[in-house]
Amino acid sequence: MSSVEVKEERARLLRSFIVPVAFMAICWIVKGIEEIFNLDFSFLGIKPLQADGILGIFLFHFLHGSWSHLCANTLPIIVLGACLYYFYKPIATKIGLLLIFSTGLLTWCGARGGVHIGASALIYGLAYFLMLSGFIRRNRNLVIVSFLVIFLYGSLIWGIYPKYAIENHISWEGHLAGLIMGIALAIVYRKEGPQREKPDENDDDADSDDDDRYWDVPEPPKEELTQPRYFRH
Repeated sequence: MSSVEVKEERARLLRSFIVPVAFMAICWIVKGIEEIFNLDFSFLGIKPLQADGILGIFLFHFLHGSWSHLCANTLPIIVLGACLYYFYKPIATKIGLLLIFSTGLLTWCGARGGVHIGASALIYGLAYFLMLSGFIRRNRNLVIVSFLVIFLYGSLIWGIYPKYAIENHISWEGHLAGLIMGIALAIVYRKEGPQREKPDENDDDADSDDDDRYWDVPEPPKEELTQPRYFRH
């Protein structure tokens, strides 16, 4: 790889962090405003099946109950979001927006009473989209990404168990919504974005030619036919 290509890849990698970092910057700014002015924006979260909770479908990802809650969500959003934008750039924004809306809608429709806030539903959506997409597309690089996400965030599965989640004051419904939508979007958009790598036709021709040359063993030269020699005694 030339130095120009290295610079281009480095720039592409840095660009993949822009949106997830900006997303989390908004979350930190919101939490900072709450702290500085002694406010509580949790009333803007999702209130299932309540009219005054509909706005939370779009806003609950940006709201967090504590600094520890915000810190816990920051790194996963940045890492998974950067993976989405680096490896699935053509559809990354579409997938991100659909996850934000759909996880909020499902949580509003099916969660237990109370107020649901936090970006963990989006984390689950991103994680399960990345986990499944690589295997569906059968792209070598994307499969590696899938295994990496499984290794890093496979333990997220515990967050959808109601008993564990309720004991820890976690919205398991939001997590389950993220899991469902991450898998659903991986299937629905399996034909958009990067696909399975196809063998280079030129390489195939070259291999074919090589094979032909390998089997095309030249016949040994035939001896020139000459008149037989007669020896008289």
